[in-house]
Amino acid sequence: MVVVFVLVALAVLGLLGGVHWYLWRRLVRDTTAPGGWGRRVGTAAAVVLPLTTVGALVGGRSGVPFAVERALAWPGYLWLAVLLYLTLAVLVGEAVRPLLGRWLAARDAGRAADAPSAPAPASAPVAVLAADGGGVAGDTAASKDARPRGETVPGDEAGPMGEAEFEEPVRGDGKAAAPTAPTRRLFVARSVALAASAAALGTVGYGAYDVLNGPALKRIRVPLAKLPRSADGYRIAVVSDIHLGPILGRAHTQRIVDTINRAQPDLVAIVGDLVDGSVADLGPAAEPLSRLRARHGSYFVTGNHEYFSGAAEWVDHVRELGVHPLENARVELPGFDLAGVNDLAGENQEPAQGPDYERALGDRDPARASVLLAHQPVVIHDAVRYGVDLQLSGHTHGGQLWPGNYVAELANPTVAGLERYGDTQLYVTRGAGAWGPPVRVGAESDITIVTLASKQA
Repeated sequence: MVVVFVLVALAVLGLLGGVHWYLWRRLVRDTTAPGGWGRRVGTAAAVVLPLTTVGALVGGRSGVPFAVERALAWPGYLWLAVLLYLTLAVLVGEAVRPLLGRWLAARDAGRAADAPSAPAPASAPVAVLAADGGGVAGDTAASKDARPRGETVPGDEAGPMGEAEFEEPVRGDGKAAAPTAPTRRLFVARSVALAASAAALGTVGYGAYDVLNGPALKRIRVPLAKLPRSADGYRIAVVSDIHLGPILGRAHTQRIVDTINRAQPDLVAIVGDLVDGSVADLGPAAEPLSRLRARHGSYFVTGNHEYFSGAAEWVDHVRELGVHPLENARVELPGFDLAGVNDLAGENQEPAQGPDYERALGDRDPARASVLLAHQPVVIHDAVRYGVDLQLSGHTHGGQLWPGNYVAELANPTVAGLERYGDTQLYVTRGAGAWGPPVRVGAESDITIVTLASKQA
C-alpha cells in the first residue's frame, strides 16, 4: 500500500513538473528576452507557485500549524485552478499559433509588395532596435566579420531562443522594414500567451466569485408514492460539501445558515463533507450551524472528509451545536422515515465505522415512505435493495471545475440532479462549498429545497 502511494505521488509530481515546464516554455521562454527581468520573474513564478500548491495539498495532513496551512492554501489552491485553465487555453493556442503566423506572413508580404522602397547605400549601417528597450545598435558587414569567434549580433539566430526574436528591423533609410519571421514568431507567442492568461484568470475569477458569494437556492419537487396526504409539501433543505477549512470559514457558514433560514424549511439535511480540518481549528467556523431553524430540526451524516478530520469528534461537536447526527440510524417523522448511514470511508477506520443499512433500515415499516441521507451517490444500489423511496446525496460537487464533470461521471451513477433507479429516486446536490480551489466552473454551488409531494393528494 505504501509503495502504491509513493508511485502515485511520484506520478502526480511528475505530471505537475511536466505541465509547469510546458507553460514556462510557452509563456516565459518564448515571450521574454534571455537575461531580462521578465524571464527572471517568470522563471521564479514557475518554481514558487507549484511549491505553494504542493504545500497546500499536504499541509492539512502533515500537522503544520493552521495559520501556515491557511497561508499556503490561498495561493496554492488558486494557482491549481489557474494552472488547469491556463494549460487548456495554451493548448487551444497551439492550434491558433500557426494560423496567426501564416496570416501575419501573408499580410506583411502583401504590404512589402505594395510599398515602394529605396535601396540602402552599401556602406550604410543596419540599425536594430531592441524590443526590450536596449536602444539602437549599428553594425556594418565588416564590423560583424571582425567580431571575435562565437560572438553574435542581433538577427544571427533564428531559433526559438535567439536574440532576433526580440528585435524589430528597420531599413537603411530609417523607415520600418517588413517584419522578419523571428519578429512575427515573437508577436504570435506574446499574443497567444496574453490571450491564454486573460482567459484563465477571467475564468478562475468568475468561478471564485461563485463560491465566495455563497450558494444559490434551488427548488425541486419529488413525488413519493407512499407519502400520505398529510405530508404533502414537506420541505427538506439539502446542503452538502460545505468544506470548512483554511479558505472557507465562519463567514461562509453564516451565509449558508442565512440562506437556509430564509427558505423556512421543515427539516435541514447536512449530507456530509462539512469540514477539512480538526474541531480545534474549525470549531468556531462551524458555530453558526447552531442557529439553523427548521420545524423538525437539523440532521447530519458523515462524508469521506470527516474521516480525514476526526469523525468522532465532529459528530460530538455537531451534536453540541444542536444538529442531530444519524450514524446508521433512523427517526420517524410525520409521514415518512428519515434514515442516515455513515460514509463508505468509515470502513477503513479502526474499528470500522462504515454504512450499516440493516441497522438503519432493516426493521422499519415498509408501508411508510422513507428518505435516506447518504453522502456518496454510489450507495444507491443498497438503497434500492432496502426499498428506500428517496436518497439524498452530495460528494460529486457536480464536477466543480469543468471538465471535471466528465471525470465525476466515471465514478458516480448521478453527478447532479434527480434520477430514478427502479422504485428509488436519487437526488444529488452540487454542494455549497468547494474542495481545494475555492472555484467552481460549470457547476454552480447550491442548497436545494426538496419538496416532497404525495401521489395520494
